[in-house]
Parts: sequence; structure tokens; C-alpha cells
Amino acid sequence: MSQTDTAVTGPASSPARSRWNATDLGLIAVFAALVAGAALVPGIAANVFGVPITFQTLAVMLTGLMLGPARGFAAVGLYTLLGLAGLPIFSQGRSGLGILAGPSAGYIIAFPLAAALVGWLATVVIRRTSKARALWFFLAATVTSILLVHSLGVLGMAVNSKATLGEAFLADLVFYPGDVIKNVLAAVIAVALHRAFPDLLVRRVKRIGA
Repeated sequence: MSQTDTAVTGPASSPARSRWNATDLGLIAVFAALVAGAALVPGIAANVFGVPITFQTLAVMLTGLMLGPARGFAAVGLYTLLGLAGLPIFSQGRSGLGILAGPSAGYIIAFPLAAALVGWLATVVIRRTSKARALWFFLAATVTSILLVHSLGVLGMAVNSKATLGEAFLADLVFYPGDVIKNVLAAVIAVALHRAFPDLLVRRVKRIGA
């Protein structure tokens, strides 16, 4: 009898555990609002193409580090879709599909992908170590920034501003010092929040994965 019960309930319970619940949807909404709120802080136009320095990359990295790949992608993707749909939640109060024709297009496209990648790297860190987790989170955010945010950002500036890749790359370098600081902050905040609220991701990863 017990073997039959185990065979019936075991496989059926896994999809139920992996399905998003009201808490997950609430977290997605909260972190989407966090990214939107970060965009409200006035940005500083830092290069010749007018792309501003903002706190959005900090919010994007923190979202991935806290929620993992799927929910992180969903949260930042929701923010991006709402902005493209017309809500003035991009930096400097911009909105609409026209943003995709501007120099910031590559960065905006990269945000949901970056949240997914850094979220996946966060789950790897959580599974494999409990030591120096802030350092590993920082490295995960830095790798993600370089591979996705900066790479797509450079490509977007080059395509939409009719600049060469070299010119766009040089213009993007101005963002690196600020990103290092923001990645440090994201890693430290994420470690503190995971300690205070392990159910957000740590226990989830150790129990069923993310």
C-alpha cells in the first residue's frame, strides 16, 4: 500500500512544487517595481551617445540574485514589456517602442537576459558553496554585465547611432567603474537578504532547484 502511494504521489507532487504560486507572482511584481523605481532616479548622461548612468543595473542584478533565473527573467521582462507598452518607466521617463531605435536599446534588451543569467549563476553558487558567497555573487554579476549588458549595449549603440563598434566600445567603458560598485552592492545586499529570508531562493534551490 505504501509503495503504491509513493508511486502515485511522488511524481505528481513535483510539478506542483515547481509551479509558481501567489508568492512567486507577488515577488515578480515587487522586483519589477524595484527596477522601475531605480529608473526614476535621475540618470547622468555619461557618454557622447547620451546613454545615462542609472541604478537600473544594480536593480537588475539584485533581482536575478534574489529570485533565480526564471522569476528574475519574468520580473525584469515584465518591467521591460510595460515600458515598451508605453509606461514612462525607462530612464529619464522614456517609454514606448521608440526606445529600441535609440542608443540605450541594447542595454534594455539585455536586462531580462542578464537577470536570467545572473540568477542561474546564483543558483549554482548556492548549491555548491556557503563560503565567500558575496564574492561569488559579485563575480556572477560582473561576468553577466560583461557578457550581456555591455556587449549588447555596445551593439545597440553601434547599430542605432551609426557608430563603429570601436567607438561604441570606448563609449561603453565609462560605465565599468560604476558597474563594479553596483555589483558589489548587489552581492552584499543579496547575501544579507538571503540570510534574512532563505525561503526566497536558498531553500528553494536546495529543495527543488530554481
